[in-house]
Amino acid sequence: MLILVRHGRTAANKAGQLQGRLDQDLDEVGQRQAIAVSDMVKAMGPVDEVVSSPLKRAQQTAAQFGMPVKTDERFLELSYGVFEGVKHADVPSEVWTNWRKDFAYVPDGGESLAALDARVRSACVDLAERASESNVVVVSHVSPMKSAVAWALGVDIGISWTCHLDHASVCRIAFRNGNPILTTFNETATIDLARPD
Repeated sequence: MLILVRHGRTAANKAGQLQGRLDQDLDEVGQRQAIAVSDMVKAMGPVDEVVSSPLKRAQQTAAQFGMPVKTDERFLELSYGVFEGVKHADVPSEVWTNWRKDFAYVPDGGESLAALDARVRSACVDLAERASESNVVVVSHVSPMKSAVAWALGVDIGISWTCHLDHASVCRIAFRNGNPILTTFNETATIDLARPD
């Protein structure tokens, strides 16, 4: 099973900002979410391997699994370039239109959805054999997770605009005859059930 986990909340998330490659720590809620999501995943069965984006918010979430963490830069969040740190509502409407209509659109200093999609699909292919035989947790970000879901469904990255993933949410991809099968989407744990720090 390939178990995709979105990191917990950060201050930028709370403020409604595009975060991208801004390397923030989890906030207090995010720390509790990281505990809760790791407990939820571990309660469903053994975790054999943990892979993470190198950004702090993902690494701190991955650390809650209590296992060695392998870092894979292909699971980095989309780079928003000049729009990193900008509130969603303050991003010009034409920029949102460009992102939705053109997967090759690159904001100044940023990355296209097409480029993100290519690197994430490559990472998923590399993990597929191991994940078909064991439980591999990948702690990442919203855009890479949507790309991985699109890979499993055999559709393009355009689904990014028509689905939502909460912080510390989980998507599970099983494998049948070597083919990915999406089994769950946007599972979340209640942070009130988290173990004490």
